[in-house]
Order: sequence, then C-alpha cells, then structure tokens
Amino acid sequence: MSSSSAMVRILIKGGKVVNDDCTQEADVYIENGIIQQVGKELMIPGGAKVIDASGKLVLPGGIDTSVHLEESFMNAITADDYYSGTKAALAGGTTMVIGHVLPDRNESLLEAYEKCRSSADSKSCCDYALHVGVTWWGPKVRAEMEKLVREKGVNSFQMFMAYKDMFMLRDSELFQALQHCKDIGAIARVHAENGELVAEGAKETLDLGISGPEGIEISRPEEMEAEATHRAITIANRAHCPIYLVNVSSMSAGDELATAKMQGKVVHGETTIAHAVLNGMQYYHQDWAYAAAHVTVPPLRLDPSTPNFLMSLLGNDTLNVLTSDHRPFTIKQRAMGKDDFTKIPHGLPGIQDRMSVIWEKGVIGGKMDENRFVAVTSSNAAKIYNLYPRKGRIIPGADADIVVWDPEGSKTISVENQVQGGDINLYEGLRCHGVPLVTISRGRLVYENGIFTCAEGSGKFCPLRTFPDYLYKKMVQREKCSLTCALKAVEREPYTGDVVAVVNSSKRDFGASDLDTPTRPCTRHGGVRDLHESSFSLSGAQIDDNIPKRSSARILAPPGGRSSGIW
Repeated sequence: MSSSSAMVRILIKGGKVVNDDCTQEADVYIENGIIQQVGKELMIPGGAKVIDASGKLVLPGGIDTSVHLEESFMNAITADDYYSGTKAALAGGTTMVIGHVLPDRNESLLEAYEKCRSSADSKSCCDYALHVGVTWWGPKVRAEMEKLVREKGVNSFQMFMAYKDMFMLRDSELFQALQHCKDIGAIARVHAENGELVAEGAKETLDLGISGPEGIEISRPEEMEAEATHRAITIANRAHCPIYLVNVSSMSAGDELATAKMQGKVVHGETTIAHAVLNGMQYYHQDWAYAAAHVTVPPLRLDPSTPNFLMSLLGNDTLNVLTSDHRPFTIKQRAMGKDDFTKIPHGLPGIQDRMSVIWEKGVIGGKMDENRFVAVTSSNAAKIYNLYPRKGRIIPGADADIVVWDPEGSKTISVENQVQGGDINLYEGLRCHGVPLVTISRGRLVYENGIFTCAEGSGKFCPLRTFPDYLYKKMVQREKCSLTCALKAVEREPYTGDVVAVVNSSKRDFGASDLDTPTRPCTRHGGVRDLHESSFSLSGAQIDDNIPKRSSARILAPPGGRSSGIW
C-alpha cells in the first residue's frame, strides 16, 4: 500500500471514542481528511489503513490556544519556530495551535500579521491560527482590527494591562478596545496585572538589592493580578463585551473569576500547564539557571496549594481552557538578566508535554475524568474560537484531527528526548501515565510510536469566524433585553424660575471649602452677657453697662434639676 493512499483512508478500530460529553465504543473511518463514519460494524471501502485501538482511547486532537513561535520578545527570539514547535505539538497529541502576533508600539497590526503569516505558512506541520496583540491604541489600530476580522481570518485580539511603556493600555484605551471587539464580534483576550504597581514593585525590589529570579515573584504579588482581574471584568461589563482572561495564576484571581461567573457576567479564563502544576518555590533554588528557567508572568505562586486550586477550577469549569503558553528560551538567553531579574525573558516551554502532564495531574490525580480532559485541552477551545464542531469533536463531517491515547502507557519526561526547543524541561523526571500513540492531522498520519511522517509546511492556516455563540449568545440576548427595558430620562416640566448668576471663582461650585472654618452659632440670650462669646475685661467700663439690671430673679428650673436636700 502506498503512503499516499494510507493518508487518504484510515480506519481506527476497537477503541473508545471520547468527546467532551460522552464516551462510546466505536470505530472511526476517515477519508480525504474528514471523519466519514463513527460507529460499530461500519461498511467501508477497501484499501484503508487499519489502526488497532483496542484498549485505547480515541480523542479529538488537542488545541493549544497560546503559543509563541519564532517571536522576538525582550531582546530574544524564542527557541522554536513554526516547524519545530508544531512538530513538538504533534508529538504530544496537539493538532492545532494558535500563535501570537505582537506588534511593536506604533507598528501596523496588518504588517506584523503578514510578516508572521509569511513565515508560518511555509513551516507549520499542523493547522494554526493567530491572535493579534493590541499593543497601542488609536484610529489606525481600530481600522486595522476591523480589516483583520473581515479579510484576514483573525477573530481574537490580546490586550495587556501589564508591560508598562511596552504593551500596556490605559483603562480608557482598554475600554474602547473592548467596545470595538464587541462591535466586530472578536474575542477579547486580556492579560490582567496592575502594570503601574508592577513597575514600582520592580524598582523597590531592585533597590533592596534583590536581583535574582526570586525578584519576579516578589515584585508581582498575586494581589496585583486579583485587582487587575476585577478591574478588567468591570471594564468589560461596562463595555458589554465578553472577556477571556489569560494566564490566570493565583487563587485570588481565580476567586474573582468565579465570583463574576456566579454574578452572570460573560467571562471565561485559561490557565497554563505550568501554573496548574508548579509553584513559586522554584525561584528560590540555589542554581540561578534552574530558577531563571521558571521566570514567567504572572509568576508561579509561592502558596503550594495554588496548583491544586487551579486544577480544581479546570475540573469544575470555572477555568475553561488549559494552554501551554509555550515561549521557550535557552539559559544563555535568560542570562541577559543575570544581574537584573527584569531583563530575564518571560516564558516557559510546554507545547509537547501539555496533554500528558494534565492527564497525569488532572485525570490520574482525580480532578477530572476523560471527558473533562477533552473539554479543557480541545473542545472548549474549539467552541470559544468558533471552530466547533469542525474541530474539538469526533463526529461525521469534522476534520480528522485525532489522537489514539494509551491511558495505561507511561513515559518519563526528559530534556534529552524532547522535540520542543530549549535546554531545560520544567517537568524533568516526571513519570506520566497516559501517552499519545498515534496523531492524525487532517486525515494524515503524522506521528506514530515516536516516528514523524509530517512534512514542513503541510499545516494550514485556519481562518476564524467572528461572534462565537459560546461567548456572544448570552450577550446578544442581553442586548435585546436592554432594548426593551432601556434606561429612560424622567419626563418633567422644565424649570422656569430664576437661575443664579455664575460666579467666577477658583473655589469649587458645591459644598464648603475644605479651608473654610465655620463660625460658631451665636448663643446669646436677650439681655444676658455670654462669657464664652465676649472678651470683656473684669476692670473698667463694659459694653452693656447702660442696660438696667434686675435686682433678683426667681429660678424655677435650676441647672441639674430641683433639689430637696438640706443645705
């Protein structure tokens, strides 16, 4: 059988098909890149390659919603381009990635997008899409966002509340950007940290003589993330825009997100595999290179119960998506910050290990079942980015992006055998139970038992449609409701009385000045001198000497009340 025919027709036989809502024993027949049939005792034409999945799970291919490939960031270029990065993704069971385009300040969003496309199209081994960063704000950005949505297949934009003087938007700019996302039906991704306080915290930490990797955790405490998370949700709610919070890293930020969901606000969130598994004690390791290899933002948190908490939020659907946020750098690149932690490039690897690590810590750890695993690694991402059910589900008519998963198999993660870039693996020595055996991308067998059969540039760019129901259906209904019960002005007769002339004064128009000291009210009683109010002298003439005095006065109610005692 020729390799070309093997790619055209594939029958996966004897496995359990796992979707986000159910598991069933079924065979899967693939032809020309599309799932044609799912069920038992299928009638299929001859010449198909048969994959025996007995005792195995058949899962939708993973969708990694945040990867940074061939990206220049903080004076360093990531250690993976779109070829090596997507190849590593396929080895880990991920069949689609969404990369980032981060324009420099005042750079055209369209030009940055075209530059990224020209490189990625010729290198990607799996399907991919792109987020575009809104790293500055103005009429040109507004116009280019609309063009990217209507003509270029982009449906998501990322805004930053951190990275002062680099990517950060002010609150008013963020509000306008969110309003525009809502108008064009785009997904508004927000990185929530208080950028002003982060900048001040970095200065204070360096002034204390702390320059090592632990400075990243000291200068960015989780209250800065929680405050910005609350503020981002509030701004989005006022803009009537669904919000998607990225890199949720702390318990307090998770609480803010959970509270907003309980209040009915349209908010979704993703966390990274590193934040859901590791903690910030890594920054205090004696080996500088090891500590620096864990530098990311928001930082890993010191509280050892944080990863368990975030994993629980993934399990109960408070957090919707698990991503790798893959941005690998070498130790040499990170050494640019050997004397100043603010110069260590931010980012962690994980595109290859994401699915195996979450299976080990989430499914084997009892935080989720295999259906929820599919939801957080694939289906929810497909729903949010308007790919579902074409991707993220195994049904007839869907793209044949499939992973044959061995729940009983195991592997030990090591930098020695990884495909992804970088010279360190955060999960070195971790024994993972649950591994991908076969990866199929668009009906092509691209990875089987450790062997790649994918070609550079064989992946395709996926244009994404706007107004995904998963985010916008509730918001659209709210808009309809608000039209029927819209705020209205009170109808009243116009005021026709006199209006005081405007006084030109530097003082405020309302209330008393803070500097004005109110005078004491006059407490004088007719004909009686008030010793508290006067400044009379005990000698000489007095001002009331001419007033006749009564010789005596009968006291009916003396101060302190009547007394019947014997004096």
